[in-house]
Amino acid sequence: MTLPLFERPAIYLILAVALLVIGIFGFLRRRTLIGMLIAGEILFMAASLNVMALNRFFAPEPASGQIFVLLIMGLAAGEVAIGLSIIIAVYRNYRSIRTRDLTELKG
Repeated sequence: MTLPLFERPAIYLILAVALLVIGIFGFLRRRTLIGMLIAGEILFMAASLNVMALNRFFAPEPASGQIFVLLIMGLAAGEVAIGLSIIIAVYRNYRSIRTRDLTELKG
């Protein structure tokens, strides 16, 4: 007897790898800071899906993976809040969020 498609861990791991590739490609190809921030969020979701799939099919304790994913979601929310505040500050100073226009940042 074969398992249904969504009862196999391979489908979730393949989807997580696809999200990882999309996130890396988006992070490398986006020219704006907002696009890079969204690609970073896709990377976080790939990691979360990977943890949840491995936890669902291979871990004896189901709560540990869910707690770890909640930690990842909290980190992602913090990243978005700080990232957007930095992007707003950069836009106020340079009137652009394109990365090529930000080559003369001074610390």
